[in-house]
Amino acid sequence: MQIKRIKILLCFLMVFFGWHTIEAQELNIVTTLPSLASITKSIGGEHVEVYSITRGVQDAHYIEAKPSYMVKLNRADLLIYSGLELEIGWLPLLIQGARNHDVTPGASGHLNASLAISTSNILEKPRGEVDRSMGDVHPAGNPHYLLNPYYGIKVAEQITDKLIELDPSHMDVYDSNFEQFRTELQKKITEFETEAAILKGIELVCYHVHWSYLLNWLDIKAAGYVELRPGIPPTPRHKKEITALMKRKNLKIVIISSWKDPTKAEEVADVAEAKLLILPGEVNAMPGADSYIEWLDYMVRNLVDVAIEVEPETTQRQRDRQREQKRGTK
Repeated sequence: MQIKRIKILLCFLMVFFGWHTIEAQELNIVTTLPSLASITKSIGGEHVEVYSITRGVQDAHYIEAKPSYMVKLNRADLLIYSGLELEIGWLPLLIQGARNHDVTPGASGHLNASLAISTSNILEKPRGEVDRSMGDVHPAGNPHYLLNPYYGIKVAEQITDKLIELDPSHMDVYDSNFEQFRTELQKKITEFETEAAILKGIELVCYHVHWSYLLNWLDIKAAGYVELRPGIPPTPRHKKEITALMKRKNLKIVIISSWKDPTKAEEVADVAEAKLLILPGEVNAMPGADSYIEWLDYMVRNLVDVAIEVEPETTQRQRDRQREQKRGTK
């Protein structure tokens, strides 16, 4: 009788601790971008383990499909990627090599983050056929939508729904973390927009089309690009044309992603007597941009600082306009 009771107790303990072991397991998540990893970690908290294939200092267009990444995907419960063909050159190879049905297209562990964004809000969708002569053009549109924080909220909501689908036992935690993330980001958006109001209508030059969502959000105009076409370095003739444009329009700012070679952009900025501003192309690309919100904060602050430095008259006029508008609403 005593032995029988011990056996029953042992079975109970095995079931009890076995159940808790399963409950305590973290979701193993692989993302393609540090920004997606940061948002996912904010939502998942202690219930997720997140690995980003690319690092902030890397251009996600050009990644080698390493076997080590396949191993990560083989063990993943969920893959989250940017979509809009940003990872088209390497992610399909990783998925194929991972041999993990859970992260294949159509499976529950396969999440295209771009589906959170309305197609009408995707910028720079080319019209007509796309060919290599046009440069590195994405047929589905510009994939760098996370540079607009409103889209960051939409992606965070999408990720929350997916985590709840895969791990419903922690639904309350994921919902609570999302609300906290959204509240914090919305508060920062208000701060960003107030601080960046002096940038409205300012024109500048970009090295690449990477920054379109950021500029569109802040109402900044890209007057031209240093690249001849996306991904194609400028010819001497094009550099002359872009510097002539900058002098004619008195443009004083050139921005470039941290992972791009700044040499050509520096040459253009020097000739035009403008300021070259290097911005982090992704989360963790530069010190002080260590999370999604910090990344946005870094870009806004530095854009404002350089605008005040090189365009004091324009920014002062914007400040005066803001003061007049405030007086008018009182």
